[in-house]
Amino acid sequence: MFEYDFMRMAFAAATCVALVAGPVGYFLVLRGQTFAGHALAHVGFAGATGAILFGLSPIVGLLSLTLLAGLGMGLLGEKLANRDVAIGFVLVAALALGLLFLHFYTSSATQASALLFGNILAITAGTLNLLAAVCTLCLIVLLTMSRRLLFVSLQPELAEAKGINIRQSATIFMMLVALATAACSQILGVLLVFALMVGPGATALRFAISPAKGMALAALLALVDCWGGLSLAYATDWPVSFWITAMSLLVYGATILVQRQGASQVHA
Repeated sequence: MFEYDFMRMAFAAATCVALVAGPVGYFLVLRGQTFAGHALAHVGFAGATGAILFGLSPIVGLLSLTLLAGLGMGLLGEKLANRDVAIGFVLVAALALGLLFLHFYTSSATQASALLFGNILAITAGTLNLLAAVCTLCLIVLLTMSRRLLFVSLQPELAEAKGINIRQSATIFMMLVALATAACSQILGVLLVFALMVGPGATALRFAISPAKGMALAALLALVDCWGGLSLAYATDWPVSFWITAMSLLVYGATILVQRQGASQVHA
């Protein structure tokens, strides 16, 4: 399958995204903000379709609006807590607005399918370069602030007493989540982005290992999901997004089953 240029591009794009989605998703689950990734993807859909309507690249609109939304979420901080109904309405409004934008665009069916469910096999060299730049930036920032982020995530009161600006850390992290979500949307689309943003991180957190090892494991699991999904899609001709999502769910489910069996044997 590597004889085909589009498959090589797809594997390169998936690798870039997986290396970011895993570690960012690890902290997303650790901080109890898994809904944020899903929310940002929906908001980004409106930005992508709006960009298409005005003749711009959809990834530009997707990145711009998700980054703006991530900044807003970070600044609002605790004010967003326990506001599931309000956030739900925002998500529905963003999705409806995106569909309205597509209504005024002549190629709505093709664009809608690609934005909603991803089209990694159509990744261009320009998009790959942009993804590589975004993912590299995310990794650098995340690795730089990982220890402080872990501190404010696990001991927010103590961190604040130590003089750490919790809101600033939360804002920077949410902007990282926004960028990672936008990158994942190019692979899985806005409706399935949850699988790659949350699945590997949630699986890694089930193991009693250090945060550094947990981030590395999350990145490895994301790579396995992406590479396995692409390989299975090539072998079966089924959608790549389906296989990546299925891989993520199967790995998480298998981890739970193995751990439960191990616990039962210990008690027995």
